[in-house]
Amino acid sequence: MTASGARGVLLLLAGLAFAAAAAGQSMAPPPPEILRADQQPDALKGVGIDQRLNERLPLDLRFRDEAGRDVALGDFFGKRPVVLALVYYNCPMLCTQVLNGLLASLNVVSLEAGSDFDVVAVSFDPRETPPMAAAKKEAYLSRYQHPEAANGWHFLTGEPGAIAALTQAAGFRYRFDEKLGQFAHASAVMVATPDGRLARYFYGIEYAPRDLRLGLVEASNGKIGTPVDSILLYCFHYDPTSGKYGAVVLNIMRLAGLATVLAIAGAMIVLSRRRARTVRHASGGGR
Repeated sequence: MTASGARGVLLLLAGLAFAAAAAGQSMAPPPPEILRADQQPDALKGVGIDQRLNERLPLDLRFRDEAGRDVALGDFFGKRPVVLALVYYNCPMLCTQVLNGLLASLNVVSLEAGSDFDVVAVSFDPRETPPMAAAKKEAYLSRYQHPEAANGWHFLTGEPGAIAALTQAAGFRYRFDEKLGQFAHASAVMVATPDGRLARYFYGIEYAPRDLRLGLVEASNGKIGTPVDSILLYCFHYDPTSGKYGAVVLNIMRLAGLATVLAIAGAMIVLSRRRARTVRHASGGGR
């Protein structure tokens, strides 16, 4: 393997390790050599994700969409929750895996982009252009099981100032590796509320459809989803440290207890009705 190849693999592994991070340095235990600052390559220093839960994104920032139109970030908010992916389109490794993982999850989730939520991918490489964004949109929309949802997928490019303001607001820290010509960054997607507040961070390159769906339902304040989702949200709680939903044992026990009481009550009603019919038949009052 060449030196560049080895360095690229290192960046990929480091990005995956940093993807487990929450609140900057808090993460599931990756290899010690990634955690220790004195052993980190210079390209990885300062790379990570700081959660900004419930903080508002700067929706007045200007970008260009895949058609080259000048747009405000807020143009994609206001009606539905938004899945935000900070990537760059020429990324040879991690960003493609992030978008692939997001696509795989959304193809399982019954909610549809464009009607229930929006996907907004923003390149943090200011050298990238709208034609590159258009090619990326075409590639992913063709694999999305709802190809008619073109108005629900948006791929943006921008100037350095707008990119810096957005990534800082989202807590997304990255660095450019001059020798390799690539960015070192962590991997995650974020869910934001319709009014632009950051609600959930999902780390890594694979996103559990259940978690992503629950994140979207919560971010919508119950405007999308089903009664079953409400039950699941009662039983599962979002853990910012892991970026996943975990079972709330006490709530599950409460629901199980309620279900048991209802089942017993139902059985008693059925038995009571049967007993009444038996008595009526025995007394000649029924047929």
